[in-house]
Amino acid sequence: MPFTEINVKEAIAKERDNNPKFAKAWDESRTEYKLLAELVQLRKEQKITQTELARRTGNKQQVISRIEKRENSPTLKTFCSLLNSLGYDLQIVKQMSTGN
Repeated sequence: MPFTEINVKEAIAKERDNNPKFAKAWDESRTEYKLLAELVQLRKEQKITQTELARRTGNKQQVISRIEKRENSPTLKTFCSLLNSLGYDLQIVKQMSTGN
């Protein structure tokens, strides 16, 4: 059986257009992905190792690794603890209106 080439971006776009539940889940996962990417960037900018971040927050290095690899989603409490240990806070801001 030959392999079929798939354009992943097109497949996701099509599914988002046809399935509102998928679109919602996809959009929410992108937000989480972006937040975790920012967390990793902040840690690396400060030249803090995963081991040091784990020590500061009372976690194990493996926990930090799994969060950064997106293998585990941190609780809000854990995410805020990681941010706080890097000198940052999480804030809620109103979204800019795009269609009103």
